[in-house]
Amino acid sequence: MLALCLLVTIVSFAAGQTPSLDVPGFTAYSEPNPEALHISENSPLTGWSDPATTVAWYGQIRSTGKLSISIRLQVPEGSKSKIHLTVGGHNVATKSVKGTSSPAIVSFGSIHIDKTGPYKFALTGIKKSGTVFADIQALDLAGPAAEDALFNLTPQRGAPSVHLHYPAPAGAQVEWFYNEVTVKTDPIWSYYEACGFARGYFGIQVNSPTERRIIFSVWDAGNEHTDRGKVATDNRVQLLAKGPDVVAGSFGNEGTGGHSHLVYPWKTGETYRFLLHAKPDGATTIYTAYFYFPEKHGWGMIARFRAPKDGNYLSHLYSFNEDFEGANGQLQRLAEFGNQWIRTTDGHWIELTKARFTHTAVGAYKDRIDRGAGVTGDRFYLTNGGFKPETFQYNDELTRPSSGKMPDITLPQD
Repeated sequence: MLALCLLVTIVSFAAGQTPSLDVPGFTAYSEPNPEALHISENSPLTGWSDPATTVAWYGQIRSTGKLSISIRLQVPEGSKSKIHLTVGGHNVATKSVKGTSSPAIVSFGSIHIDKTGPYKFALTGIKKSGTVFADIQALDLAGPAAEDALFNLTPQRGAPSVHLHYPAPAGAQVEWFYNEVTVKTDPIWSYYEACGFARGYFGIQVNSPTERRIIFSVWDAGNEHTDRGKVATDNRVQLLAKGPDVVAGSFGNEGTGGHSHLVYPWKTGETYRFLLHAKPDGATTIYTAYFYFPEKHGWGMIARFRAPKDGNYLSHLYSFNEDFEGANGQLQRLAEFGNQWIRTTDGHWIELTKARFTHTAVGAYKDRIDRGAGVTGDRFYLTNGGFKPETFQYNDELTRPSSGKMPDITLPQD
C-alpha cells in the first residue's frame, strides 16, 4: 500500500491555452539522503554536489498526451555540468549546460503520456567541472498532459499525520489500555504511536539510520507554552520512576511536558506490545507505560509520571503515524495496529474493534491525499506518504474482526 503526497493544486485552462505548470525547486526531495541538499522556502535548491544524490519531484499526471519538460536552473559561471532526467523510471534526456551569471531554462524535450497516475521526475548529475551541478529553481511542465496535474506547490514536504481513535463504552472508567503494533516500513523520522490518550502518547520512533527508540511522554497541565521554562511548577508533570537505561527529561515546542525514551533496536515486521495504566490520586493522575520485551519474555516499565490538575482515568484513546521532521514525506509510513483492549476499574477486559480515522487537515496539509487507513485480517492499518492516493476519508469509521485474544499480562513488581 502506498499513499500519494500531493498538496494538491489543480490547474485549469481556458480554451486555446496550452496547459502549463511551474513546480518550485523547494518542493523536490533529496534522495537517498534527505539531508544532502539545502532546501528552503522560496529559494533555489542548492548544495547539489554529489552524483549519488537525486533531485526528485513527485506528482500525479491526470491527462494523457504530449508533455514538454524544462528545468530552470543555474550552473556556476564558468563551469559545465551534464545532467540526466528520468520520468516514471524511463530515461528522457541528458543535457550539457554551461554556467552563466543568470539562471537558464534547459529543455529536456517532450514525452508522450499514455497512462495517467503517479510519476516521479528525477534529476541525476553525471559530470561537473564546478563545485555543484546546479542550483535548481523549478520544474516546468507544459502541454496537454499538464492539464489538471497534481503537485505539491508549497514548502510543506512532510507526510500528514494519520490517526485511529478508539471509542470506549460510554461511562467506562478505563484503567488499562493495551495495543499491539507491527511496523511495515521504517523511513527515518517516523513515529508509530500505539497508546495515545488525553494527556500523552506512547510508541516507537526511527530517530536516525542507526537509532530507534521507545517513547513515552505526558503533557503538562494547561499545555499553553512551547518553552517549559515558562510553565508554573504546579502545572508540571513529575517523573516518579523509570526503567533501566531509560532517559527522562522534558519536551517543548509542541506544548510541554515530561519525556522519557529508551534506545531499543525494535525491528520492522515484528509485533510489539504496549500497555498503559492510569491511577487517579486526588487532583492528579499517575500514568505508567509498560513495554513487552520479547527477548526477555516479560514486561518492563518505561516510565511513571504524575500529571497535575487531572484526577481522571484514561480517555480519548488513539494511535497514529507521524513524519516528525518533514524532509522525506515522499516515503510511505505503514504500520498495523491490532488487538486493542481496555480494562475498566471493575476488572473487566473489553476488546476495542472499532476506530475512527482522522488526519492532519489544516493549513498546507488540507488538500493532501497521501493518507489512509483500513483493515487487514483482524488488524487496522495506517498509511501516510508515498505518492499514491488513498480513498479513506476524514472521520470514516472502521471495524476489524474480533481477535478474541485477551491480553495475558504479568507485570513486574515496580
